[in-house]
Amino acid sequence: MNLTLKVWRQKNENDRGGFITYKATDISPDMSFLEMLDVVNESLVKRGEDPIYFDHDCREGICGMCSLYINGRPHGPKRAITTCQLHMRSFSDGETITIEPWRSAAFPVIKDLATNRAAFERIQQAGGFVSVGTGGVPDANEIPIPKVIADEAFNSATCIGCGACVAACKNASAMLFVSAKISQLALLPQGQQERYQRAQAMVAQMDEEGFGNCTNTGACEAECPKEISLTNIARMNREFFSAKFFKEEEIR
Repeated sequence: MNLTLKVWRQKNENDRGGFITYKATDISPDMSFLEMLDVVNESLVKRGEDPIYFDHDCREGICGMCSLYINGRPHGPKRAITTCQLHMRSFSDGETITIEPWRSAAFPVIKDLATNRAAFERIQQAGGFVSVGTGGVPDANEIPIPKVIADEAFNSATCIGCGACVAACKNASAMLFVSAKISQLALLPQGQQERYQRAQAMVAQMDEEGFGNCTNTGACEAECPKEISLTNIARMNREFFSAKFFKEEEIR
C-alpha cells in the first residue's frame, strides 16, 4: 500500500503548528496504524529529519496512550478499538489520511500528536478512590452484590481514560470519563460512604480543568473504544444533585 499522510506537526504548546505531508510507501495491510507510523519515522530518521512524536505504550488496547484523531474521528474509522488496534487494511491503497492530536484546551499539545492529559489524573485524584477503612481483603463472594450491579460497575471500570470522549465532543466535555469513574465506585458497597463527596469533588475538578458541558449529542459513547454507556452521565448527575440535597438537609 502507498499512502499520503497529512500529519499535524507542532514543536510545543506555544508553537502554532501545522500540517505536513508525508508519503508512506510499501505499507503492509496487516500493519497496525502505529507500526505504519514507525515505518514512516524510520525513513524520516534516515533522512536526518525529526520523527513524528506520538504517544504509545502497551499497543494492546489497554492503556489508552495511543490517542490519535484520524480522518476526523478519534482512534480512526473503526468502532470500539484504540489506534493501536487499527490495522492498515481499514484504508485503501492511495488514500490520504489526516492525523491530528486531541483538540481540547484541557489537553495542551506536548509535541506533534501527543497531548498532556494530566487533567484526567487530577480529576481521578480529586475523588476517584475509596479511602474509608475496609479491613482486610475479603473473599470474592463475602460481600453479596447482584450480578446486574456488578456487571454495570465492571463495564464502567473498563474506561481507559484515553480522552476520545473529549476529542469527539463538540463541547470538549469530559463527562463520560468522569461519570464512568464515579459510577464504578458508586455502584459498589465499598464506595457508598463517600459517594456524594466523591461526585462533588470530581465534578468540581472537571470544571476547574476547563472541560465543556454535556449537550447529549452522544458522540462520546459512539467513539469510546470501550463503549462506555451514556447512562453513566445520568447517574453522575443524580449523584451530584443528591449530594447537594443531602448537604443542605444537614445544614438545616
